[in-house]
Amino acid sequence: MSPRASAALRSAVLPTARPPAITTTRIASLESADLDALLAVVPPSVNPRAFARLPDSARWRELNARLPPRGGTVRATVLGNRRQTLAVLGYLAADASPFERLSLAGRMLKEAAARSPASIALAAPGSSGAAARGPLEALLAAALAHAFPLPSFRASVPDERPLRRVLLTDAGALDVRYATAAARGTNLVRWLTALPPNILDAHSYARGIARLARTHRLSLRWLDERALRRAGAGAFLAVAGGNSEHGAGIAHLKYRPARHRTARPDIALIVKGILFDTGGVNLKTHRSMLDMHTDMSGSAVALATLIALAELRAPLAADAWLAITENRIGPQAYRPQEVVRAANGVTIQVIHTDAEGRMVLADTLALAGRTRPRFMMDFATLTGACVYSLTERMSGVFTNRPQLAAALVDAGRVSGERVWNFPNEPDYDADLESKVADIQQCAVDGKGDHILATRFLARFVPRDSAWVHVDLSSATRSGGLAHVATDVTGFGVRFALELILGQHVLAALERRA
Repeated sequence: MSPRASAALRSAVLPTARPPAITTTRIASLESADLDALLAVVPPSVNPRAFARLPDSARWRELNARLPPRGGTVRATVLGNRRQTLAVLGYLAADASPFERLSLAGRMLKEAAARSPASIALAAPGSSGAAARGPLEALLAAALAHAFPLPSFRASVPDERPLRRVLLTDAGALDVRYATAAARGTNLVRWLTALPPNILDAHSYARGIARLARTHRLSLRWLDERALRRAGAGAFLAVAGGNSEHGAGIAHLKYRPARHRTARPDIALIVKGILFDTGGVNLKTHRSMLDMHTDMSGSAVALATLIALAELRAPLAADAWLAITENRIGPQAYRPQEVVRAANGVTIQVIHTDAEGRMVLADTLALAGRTRPRFMMDFATLTGACVYSLTERMSGVFTNRPQLAAALVDAGRVSGERVWNFPNEPDYDADLESKVADIQQCAVDGKGDHILATRFLARFVPRDSAWVHVDLSSATRSGGLAHVATDVTGFGVRFALELILGQHVLAALERRA
């Protein structure tokens, strides 16, 4: 723990707030339920008779009849019961995408949040069976995101009632266990990403990871700087050289389901966990450095995804490799034009010390590749070029297996965490040719840096492993994204779980085989 963080703050590394209790019921039972808010999603063409099953159905029909319904809009009123339950009505077009469902649910929860409800119910009275699954899942994801408090260190805490109870109505088609695991994972990413850098440093992060590993029965091996020096991880150690303390390292976590003890993982998640990025010798400006405590978001995504796989008892072997360090300035900080050797023997000519993410990923990919995983996926808040290309509404993906491109985009669409597939062509390598080493770290100018970063990382991935690189341009967005209202979005867990458990990746790889 940083000496600037007091002992009273040391327990703040992991969230402690209890999530709301989730119970399922039938719409007919809501009449007697003691609710602060009732949220209902319907199609714009809803038959007014669909409101008959809701409490104070006349008030709902009156709300629906105020203006011609339009997809994406939200209306609210107060029911005439003793509790004066807030009624929030959202309209979802029949052809709405999962992202639009989540966005509508986020607006509905924002409407309800003004009342700080302690108990809410979620309903889709205009749909039934499988048709109700999407709207209810979106409402549940939004409710759990809005109910989750981000880290706060204020002297006085506002007097707010936390959300204690969520009633899901007629949710037989919804996999509540999966939905809640994805929501918990997203919230863990949001929490860790939002922590100040003097609280989430390498030592406290390592302790938090160890605690989570014990809780979820994951095996953990911590590769400290001495072990990484033995492994030849010169690229990682170059970045860590500027740190004032020797706490940097790579956490290797394993999840193995029952009766699945194979050494070779099916999935390996490899991530950048830069806890604070000054830019190093090529120092960032004030604005560019201000939010660089969020540069570790990719590590939180992999950690939370592995935990969700364990909670869901996924029938596959999965590893996570978390590269954890800061990128600081100091007497031993690495410099432009240095040449370092990575763990797979490739030599790297350093061009810019603020391109540190690809340096730590190079060694981490190489070390993970030694375990011969069937599929490798890395997450990193890697380049501003990806943000310029997509804004923060989508994240970029790249792959060394062209047959996976459609699966990646489809997993983004289904999960509501949208991605765009960028080119990964070998002719880009010409821009990374070095006269003194095997490869340049980056180009001198910033053109297509998200593509060049991918071509650089490809040198450290075994040829026989399928690989996906995710450039997390959506890790933060002012005003939030979809169902998440905070600037820290937690983007990545829903996408990763859909990609892995939705069989998008494994099915595509098996078709190729």
